[in-house]
Amino acid sequence: MTTKSLRIWTWLHTWSSLVCTVFMLLLCLTGLPLIFHHEIGHLLGTEVEAPEMPADSPRASLDAVVTNAQTRAQGLVPTFVFQEPDEKDTWMVGFAPTPMAQEGTKTVVVDARTGQVLGEPPAEEGFIYVMFKLHVDLFAGLPGKLFLGLMGILLVVAIVSGVVLYAPFMRKLPFGRVRKDRSARLKWLDMHNMLGVVTLSWALVVGFTGVINTWADLVIKFWQFDQLGKVTAPYKALPLPATLASLQAAADAAQRVQPDMRLAFVSFPGTLLSSPHHYAVFMRGTEPMSARLFKPVLVDAQTTEVTAALDLPWYVTALLVSQPLHFGDYGGRPMQILWAALDVITIMVLGSGLYLWFTRRRARESRLATAWAEVEPLATAAQEATR
Repeated sequence: MTTKSLRIWTWLHTWSSLVCTVFMLLLCLTGLPLIFHHEIGHLLGTEVEAPEMPADSPRASLDAVVTNAQTRAQGLVPTFVFQEPDEKDTWMVGFAPTPMAQEGTKTVVVDARTGQVLGEPPAEEGFIYVMFKLHVDLFAGLPGKLFLGLMGILLVVAIVSGVVLYAPFMRKLPFGRVRKDRSARLKWLDMHNMLGVVTLSWALVVGFTGVINTWADLVIKFWQFDQLGKVTAPYKALPLPATLASLQAAADAAQRVQPDMRLAFVSFPGTLLSSPHHYAVFMRGTEPMSARLFKPVLVDAQTTEVTAALDLPWYVTALLVSQPLHFGDYGGRPMQILWAALDVITIMVLGSGLYLWFTRRRARESRLATAWAEVEPLATAAQEATR
């Protein structure tokens, strides 16, 4: 590596790291509790749980589920019915003032077996909510998401440039060696390099998937106007449905089209993921990874006739794959522990990087001060001689 290229890579690594480090520390610190958000919710009593019942208990009709949930959301309209990938005993029913409203929403949890309301998760409050908002958008909405996406891109640049700079260094020392007999700064440098290499792949995966996740709103909007807009175009001239057909009948129609998949969620007519004339029934796979991938089935909201079964485009699939990879929530408890351990190590890498920069800057200032102390008398004498 030439001296010029070394300076360029060093400049890239230093400044991309400095600009994004504080925000990456924030994301690592807030992401740590989000890995265990279900467990923390249980401890704090904010998770709504279904009572124990026999595994073969019959399932309540989705119509009954929504009707019972509506008693807790008077004056609001239903917008979605959703079930977590690893949950079969509860439904979450969403409500809003209007189908497209983003404010004033409410979520009601209903027992999938009995159809009885179990409770309402606290909305926009509590520890996990604060951690989530800080992690996702800094309480700044879409601008906050895009800003964090930019910080994620800088993180990827910092990682790649760090690898380029570390490669020559690796040829001089055995991997993992920390020179404890040298200065404190050199020991921290060795530790920073070693931990950075250990977390290299994980940090790239989490950083890159995090960037993709920040584009989620834009991706969904584009899908709505692209694929969804094309298949629902023939319905635009039709009058809006006066009444909606049975939700359970719509779900059953989608299940017949996709018999090897199970229901994930339903988006009601007029909402972001549907059209004014359709229930958008999203089916999911049954394996740990395929359970995060959806296949939308559009069902006529008046006749319950299936009008389209879509294969999501690559950009939506990329988003859906990136979400479980980012939080490590598809591999059970072992994956959570691994993700948490790597998160803590990354915090150490980021913290040591800041320490190295500050100590290097302080050392440079100290050298400049020493040099000035040596030449100051000469400069003063020269000034006096010219008077």
